[in-house]
Amino acid sequence: MNGMQAFIVEHLLKKDVDVYCGGPDTFSGNVTAIADNVLTLEKDKIYTHIAVSKIIAIWMKK
Repeated sequence: MNGMQAFIVEHLLKKDVDVYCGGPDTFSGNVTAIADNVLTLEKDKIYTHIAVSKIIAIWMKK
């Protein structure tokens, strides 16, 4: 498990987050899973899958 994946598992699993991947690419949702270097967010029963290697920044929603 790489550093970013370990950080997300330890600190952000089951929390609402925003994820920035560069340019206009920002995603938000609840961290439902992270495996095989893919982050899964759920928002309004829609799932978004993001390659961990593309994540520039991630933070909890307030």
